[in-house]
Amino acid sequence: MSSDVIGASGLAGRYATALFELAETDKQLDQVADDMAKIQSMLEVSDDLNRLIRSPVVSRIDQSKGMTAVLESAEIGVLTKNFIGVVADNRRLFALPGMLKGFQALLADHRGETTAEVVSAKALSDAQMKALGESLKKATGSNVTIDAEVDEELLGGLIVKVGSLMVDSSLRTKLTKLRFAMKGMG
Repeated sequence: MSSDVIGASGLAGRYATALFELAETDKQLDQVADDMAKIQSMLEVSDDLNRLIRSPVVSRIDQSKGMTAVLESAEIGVLTKNFIGVVADNRRLFALPGMLKGFQALLADHRGETTAEVVSAKALSDAQMKALGESLKKATGSNVTIDAEVDEELLGGLIVKVGSLMVDSSLRTKLTKLRFAMKGMG
């Protein structure tokens, strides 16, 4: 997680906080959360959209027009469209991924949820995600949203981060520890 998202600080955090406060005031948190999830998934699958928001070569007007077209075709709500419009006008679209994560973190905190970052060697099944979620809920005492990633270099096992706590049960780490232990014995 980048430093500009943690605790809603930095540029992305300030924008995320502003959007969260607007959505809360207008009682549109659920709508904006859905909109932000749609935008997040579009960014995950579209290289062209990522180029649009990150390229310094694309003019402010072209970025704004492009984002407006994308948001309208995705049927994004008015508040979110207006917010993205301000972000584009201020030439801050490059920070949009951080704003999305910041908003999600603020929403989770508001709902009393904790976010766990889980890295696994292969994608977890729905049953595994459910079991992991239940285990984390017991351990933390609150609802847990899982942000799952895949890193095939782990070989097996999981790395789970909840707040400042990290549990690394990956096979890669265990093999590394074993290698160091064997070097110490010889």
